[in-house]
Amino acid sequence: MKRETWGSRSNFIFAAIGSAVGLGNAWRFAGQVYQNGGGAFLLPYIIAIFAIGIPVLMMELAIGKKYRLGAPSAFAAMNKKFEWIGWAGVIIAFIVAAYYSTLVAWVVNYIFASFTMAWGADPAGYFNNTVLQLSGSPGQLGGFSLPVLIGLLITWLVVIFAMRKGVEKMAKLVKWIVIIPVIILIIMCIQAVSMPGAADGIRYYITPDWSALGNFDVWRAAFGQVAYSMSILFALMITYGSFLEKGSDIPKDSIVIGLSDMGISLLAGFVVFSTLGYLSFQSGVPIDEMNYQGVMLAFVTYPQALSVFPGGQIVGVIFSLLFFIMLFALAIDSLFSIVQAVSTAFSDKFRLPPRKALYITCAACAALSLLFATNAGLYWLDIVDHFVNDGNLLFMGIFETIAIAWLFGINKLREFINSTTTIKIGRWWNVLLKYVCPVAFLVLAASFLYSNIRTPYAGYEQQYLFIGGWVLVIVTFVLALIIPKLTGRKKETGEALS
Repeated sequence: MKRETWGSRSNFIFAAIGSAVGLGNAWRFAGQVYQNGGGAFLLPYIIAIFAIGIPVLMMELAIGKKYRLGAPSAFAAMNKKFEWIGWAGVIIAFIVAAYYSTLVAWVVNYIFASFTMAWGADPAGYFNNTVLQLSGSPGQLGGFSLPVLIGLLITWLVVIFAMRKGVEKMAKLVKWIVIIPVIILIIMCIQAVSMPGAADGIRYYITPDWSALGNFDVWRAAFGQVAYSMSILFALMITYGSFLEKGSDIPKDSIVIGLSDMGISLLAGFVVFSTLGYLSFQSGVPIDEMNYQGVMLAFVTYPQALSVFPGGQIVGVIFSLLFFIMLFALAIDSLFSIVQAVSTAFSDKFRLPPRKALYITCAACAALSLLFATNAGLYWLDIVDHFVNDGNLLFMGIFETIAIAWLFGINKLREFINSTTTIKIGRWWNVLLKYVCPVAFLVLAASFLYSNIRTPYAGYEQQYLFIGGWVLVIVTFVLALIIPKLTGRKKETGEALS
């Protein structure tokens, strides 16, 4: 079967930016900044973009392009013993798709709620009690939240409808989906920075606390944020690379994608922290004492600010709609890419038609996402996200860079990249992938293990962290070792490029 392609360079660029730019930029990035010393987080983040983000992105796109296969089959084509690394990435992507779709479902609810600003004067109560119907602990699953279930149904129908005709059709749709949130972000930034107190929020955002740079948790959070935000280390960009044309210029495209991802994150940070500054001005509570983090920034903090926006109800409704439509646009194309990575892997391995693999993937992910639609869904989403993004992606970074840079041979991949680019990458790329990346991932993974063994994450009981965290990490890599043994292609063959 002939491999699909993007159809044009612009289709690929917009699709890859759409994959990289998502909720991780709009709320997760700002949450990481807030939790890790304000401006102190920005320096490790920018270093991580250039030290691991763009170099690893080049590596993964090159693997996909060279072998014209999804991640597991591409790794197997390099060396049969590497196939499990690709499956580990696919399993991580599968888990992320399940809980990421739940985040999109929350956004869907808030789009409808924006018409009346249904959260009123109590955004936290609306989020916890009306939307999530939150229980008291992870052990109290209770029933399902009907609003979240409806949001999930809408989300998965959109995914299937948008992706059913293949990557080229999807990419043409994503072009518009990527442009819309950038325009909205610019409008919102202009509004946010003009509000009273915004300058204090911006100052908190860009002023570093130098003492925080000695904390490994800050560096681990920055590197994890870059991996999560740029969609590297969990099969996505290898899959996207497999649909590239022969003459694609990987270094140029990687730089455009990486800088776009960073730029949109930084822009979203100005919106969020200007808004925090305004809330601080209104309430008299210092920014560093607000205790806003994670999803609360998107679903509590911003709605709270909208409730007291200058201009009254009409202005509040307009900016509510803009904000949550922006979040939906950012999130849905990222979800497309995550699902594409999983469905392509199974299509390649088990010789399934792409559309059939897509339907099976969506059904399986939707089934797993039901856990996060229970009354304890927020707790489990928080635990799983922490262990997947702060833990599993770091372990993946170790395995992937060692396998490719040391065992396969980074020179062969660099020569392949340089054969179709006007920007030749030099030996500095070898150094980053052979030494800097593995050492950084190893040190940060050790820090992750130490801090999580020593102190229970977010104060959760150990039994829940064991089930939703440690078991998840172990199962990811055990399944990755088992799946290659299952019957698939007799020989891993794509349309490999020399």
